[in-house]
Amino acid sequence: MSSISYYVVYDGNCNLCVTLVRLLETLDQGKIFHYIPMQDEQAIAQWEITPQGCELGVILIDAKEPQRRWQGSDAAEEIGRLLPLGSIFIDAYRALPGVKWVGDRVYAQVRDHRYTLCGQRSCTYHSPYKTAQGTSR
Repeated sequence: MSSISYYVVYDGNCNLCVTLVRLLETLDQGKIFHYIPMQDEQAIAQWEITPQGCELGVILIDAKEPQRRWQGSDAAEEIGRLLPLGSIFIDAYRALPGVKWVGDRVYAQVRDHRYTLCGQRSCTYHSPYKTAQGTSR
């Protein structure tokens, strides 16, 4: 049984975010990633993260070195890179001139308008692959 390597802090009220977390759960099944909704203020506070700080996008935290973290499109890329064969696609994406710049801008637009574009859930989604702190699986 492998230990978690990364925590993903996501918007548990965003339909798009929850859909992507569920896809990751299916692909990973808790082997690499565990998930914390930004609405769980007590859980995210252990990393000195506030819900307001989460407004800049998804956050990926290295479980072994919590000071290592990525946010927004950088976090999305790093999550993709960590998946099997993901580094091939992420390296190609990053190597194409101008594509990362466009990707960063598209990410920011979707992030800032996620509820309008994709809708807002009536209740926060809590992954079955949660972080420790009384909510572990």
